[in-house]
Amino acid sequence: MTRQSISTTGAPAAIGPYSQAISTEGFVFCSGQLGLDPATGELPDGVEAQADRSLRNLAAVLDAAGLTLADVVKTTVFLVDMGDFAAVNAVYGSHMPDPPPARSTVAVAALPKGGRVEIEAIARRRG
Repeated sequence: MTRQSISTTGAPAAIGPYSQAISTEGFVFCSGQLGLDPATGELPDGVEAQADRSLRNLAAVLDAAGLTLADVVKTTVFLVDMGDFAAVNAVYGSHMPDPPPARSTVAVAALPKGGRVEIEAIARRRG
């Protein structure tokens, strides 16, 4: 099995010993993306803005792999507060094409840098 690291400046750089994504066997496994602005490294105010930025960061990583959100087959959404579910769901729905990918949403005690939402994805190359 060969693995290729995917990296882009269109999303925040990894803040630890991991890749933004790994491509292998026709799949792309994207690390979780916080809502950090890649230019400033800062989180925007509000969970909706963080969810939007997280999805745009995820789209940038996928683009670096030659894919789009339409190629995503599974996502996992991590929320610090399940009370944010509806707000994040609305933002998520505005980014994901039909049919949307399979998804899990879990509550976590905390996220890096004080983020309120993080989203990871698995995508598959077509053909």
